[in-house]
Amino acid sequence: MIILTGGAGFIGSCMLARLNAIGRTDVLIVDSLGSGTKWKNLVGKTYIDIVSKEDFRELMAIGEIEDADAVIHMGACSATTETNADYLYDNNYQYSVDVAQFAFENNARFIYASSAATYGSGSRGYADTETDLRPLNMYGYSKHLFDQWIRSEGMEGACAGLKFFNVFGPNEYHKGSMASLVSKAVPQILATGSVTLFKSNDPAYADGGQMRDFVYVKDVCSVMIELLNNPTLSGIVNVGTGKARTWNDLMNAVFSAMGRSASITYVDMPESLAKQYQNNTQADMATFRRLLPEFTFEELENTIADYVNGYLTQEWPYC
Repeated sequence: MIILTGGAGFIGSCMLARLNAIGRTDVLIVDSLGSGTKWKNLVGKTYIDIVSKEDFRELMAIGEIEDADAVIHMGACSATTETNADYLYDNNYQYSVDVAQFAFENNARFIYASSAATYGSGSRGYADTETDLRPLNMYGYSKHLFDQWIRSEGMEGACAGLKFFNVFGPNEYHKGSMASLVSKAVPQILATGSVTLFKSNDPAYADGGQMRDFVYVKDVCSVMIELLNNPTLSGIVNVGTGKARTWNDLMNAVFSAMGRSASITYVDMPESLAKQYQNNTQADMATFRRLLPEFTFEELENTIADYVNGYLTQEWPYC
């Protein structure tokens, strides 16, 4: 059995689809569907059951789950704007410790989601070997705390922690303001013919010239399948493409996929965001390449075309 926390969420549900595709239907989902549309991420997929985080914690505590061969821990609050530090400490850090201890005690393969938000402004670089980091928000700090716990317990060699950079793709629609700009841009373009980007708050970058390491969720899932099938591949590792692209590049690719000429308007960045804005993120892929030297990430333009034409402009946009 595979335990998949956050299995109804963005990356989790795409991973569930990939697991089903390779014949794994013995998946226990740990998640909460709430009152929104997240349930749609599970339509057409096969799994054993869904249990809440609270019930799963109790099941772990009383030893009711014993036959898990893998735990894929994607469950977390991913809102960088969340300000309830106590909630993030428990939900993203302490809960992760509970899940990790369960996996290690049961000799289950443990793969978990960390984040590039741990790197903060990037002033200390984006090497996954760097441990003295300064996250800009509590979300990033909660992820950093768990990475540090894994290291302090000497468990880097017993699991795979994935520092995801800017992941985008199908099934992210329930994330609201935390969904990717691609998912927001397509309906905006269909309605107005144009899209808005933030002006730069740094003279070193032109408007729309701020850079991100954008990585497609399908590539992310392929990485996790490789790690699931090869449990000796372990460590805390960046998962980006290693190629930073500008927001203008991203939007030009969206317009191209839609068969339209680009029309971009630049608006002032909110002051609250400017204080914690990253102008350039690019994954250092040295560790990744040692683990998976043959893995190839799709080019941004190809992934945007797949997302736009295969999902965002379709009646049913879910994978």
